[in-house]
Amino acid sequence: QVQLVESGGGLVQAGGSLRLSCAASGSIVRITSMGWYRQAPGKQRELVAAIPSSGSTNYTDSVKGRFTISRDYAKRTVYLQMNSLKPEDTAVYYCNVFAKAWGYGAVREYDSWGPGTQVAVSS
Repeated sequence: QVQLVESGGGLVQAGGSLRLSCAASGSIVRITSMGWYRQAPGKQRELVAAIPSSGSTNYTDSVKGRFTISRDYAKRTVYLQMNSLKPEDTAVYYCNVFAKAWGYGAVREYDSWGPGTQVAVSS
């Protein structure tokens, strides 16, 4: 199975920067995709950025040019560098990993979520 540990959230002023990290562990055979989602109060969870095993990246329009997602394959860790933060970036950020891992005696696909880390941007 897959376990995720997130770090790096916090409170920052508008225009500031934060870096989120998410490390995956467990009986992982292969990680297919890693990404970050966020959910603001009263809103649906949305994709912020994702990076599949191919290394290509995709971002939601509102963060393009400000956020950068990267991945350390050896450490099974995904990062989200967030620059020029805006108050509207305030949300709980969730790491998401889609991977194949051993579970219950077989290799299975797991769509795993981290517990979330709060990012708050003050104006």
